[in-house]
Order: sequence, then structure tokens, then C-alpha cells
Amino acid sequence: MHGSRRWTTAVIVLVGWLTLATLHGLDNSEKVKINGLITGRTGDTLKVKTSDGNITVVLTDDTKVRKPKGLGLRKTEMSFVALIPGLKISVDGFRDEQNRIVADTITFSGDDLKTAESIQAGLSPTQEAVEANKGNIAANQENIATNKVQIAANREKISSNEQEIEDVSKRFSDLTEFDTKGEATVFFASGSKSISAKDQTVLKDLAHNAVNLTGYLIEVRGYADSSGNAAMNQKLSMDRAEEIVAFLIQTCNVPVRRIVAPGAMGEVAPVASNETAQGRSKNRRVEVKVLVNRGLAGGN
Repeated sequence: MHGSRRWTTAVIVLVGWLTLATLHGLDNSEKVKINGLITGRTGDTLKVKTSDGNITVVLTDDTKVRKPKGLGLRKTEMSFVALIPGLKISVDGFRDEQNRIVADTITFSGDDLKTAESIQAGLSPTQEAVEANKGNIAANQENIATNKVQIAANREKISSNEQEIEDVSKRFSDLTEFDTKGEATVFFASGSKSISAKDQTVLKDLAHNAVNLTGYLIEVRGYADSSGNAAMNQKLSMDRAEEIVAFLIQTCNVPVRRIVAPGAMGEVAPVASNETAQGRSKNRRVEVKVLVNRGLAGGN
């Protein structure tokens, strides 16, 4: 009798272990890893273009965003704001019932982040390089007999730069289009990154209205006037953009995953002449836009 009970107990325990092992195996089989290019963001999701097609990646509060440090053995924790269209990423996670990938970890390289940020900023640096090289050819043609080698070298540079523009344009064409649902421009005193009380109120209203939009994102771009040198103005424009981002997150309670990486535009794209004090005051600004994926805009 006791032997029969012991046998029954052993069978139950064995079946239990087999069931757990099976469930564990099924759970592991759902783990996936993909590599691709971010083509769009809609709130808590990314659209990622892979060799197998477009895949939706879901971001959660537990998702870790990392960039390799040094030789890649160590990784630096990054913010969700780094996940911008044009960025190549690797995603580890699992599939949900909608066949989306719920991300546990997202990694990318520093070089790929720089490339994506360049796309966000636009193509002007490369285009300027093309124009500069064309100018070099025009100058060299005045003394063509002695500068044939330099002309050939400049032509090669132009060809390379034009190919780069074509490649980046192709990546632009892959990005998801957005509609602007709200915007604000914050102005700054010379050399300052402090947000005035008036502009703080404007930002609070903008953030409050954004909450009612499905899948919204907030884009922040900082600018400077032409006072000082270009490197200093580039840094100042980034400091201003990051100050706005910090205010939106800390004071307006905007989730960090709703903000795309801030752009530092420096002295480019002035809205007024830098030759007057009034014009320079208009160029010391941060432009803030609330964006909604065009595919979702019709439902808002």
C-alpha cells in the first residue's frame, strides 16, 4: 500500500517537472533577436525595417537601451531619446500575441547613432562639401595645366559626397512621415540656456495637449545666433535643447520614451538676420514640435 502511494507521488512529481520543463522550453522558444533600421516611432513602438520586412517593436518601462563602450565588452546605458529614425539597432525580446517584438534589450553602435543624428540634422554639411569641391574645380581650371591631379582628386571627392547624399536621401525616404499637431518656440538671452517663466507656461500647455494624442512624439531642436565661434554655438544649441527636454520630463511629466533625441543645429537655419540685435534674439531659440505618425493622425 505504502509502495503504491510512493509510486503515485513519484509519478506526479515527474509529470510536474516535465510540465515545467516544457513550459520553460516554450518560453525560451519565443525569445527572438532581430537587426534592422528604425524607420519610425509612434509613442511606445518602433517601426523597424529588417531583411525579412517591417516589424513593430514595443518599448516598455523594463526595456534597456545600451551602446557598446570601448571594445564592446562593456555597455553604456542610454535613454529612449536615442531611438531615432535612421538608427541601426539590434533587439532582443519576445513575440506577443500580435506578432510584435516586446523589447528586453536594444543595442546600437556609437557610429550608427552619429549617422542617425546627421540624418535628423539634415544634409547641409555634405551638400556644403559638394559645393566647396565644385568651387575648387572652378579655381583649378584657371591653371589647368599644373593642377590636373588636384582637379581629378576634387572630382573624386564630389562623386563620393554626391553618393553619400544619395545614400542618406534613400534613408530619409524610408522614414515614417509625421504630422505636426502642436509647436512652440522658446527664446533665450545671449549665452543663456534658462527658460523664462512665460515659456515654461507655454511648454506646460503644449505637453498637456499632447497627452490626448495617440502615439505622440516630441521633437526638440536647439539653435544659436552667430555670436562667438561655431563650436561654442553648436554646444550652446545642444545645451538649450537638453534644458527643454529636462523640463518636459521633470516638470511636465512627459515620458522619456515620447521624446526623440534633441537636435543641436548651431548657427544654421537662422529665421532672422544676425546683423541686428533684434534678429539675433530671434535666432537664439529652441523649436518644439508635437508629432503624430501620419497613419494615426486621422484618428486624433
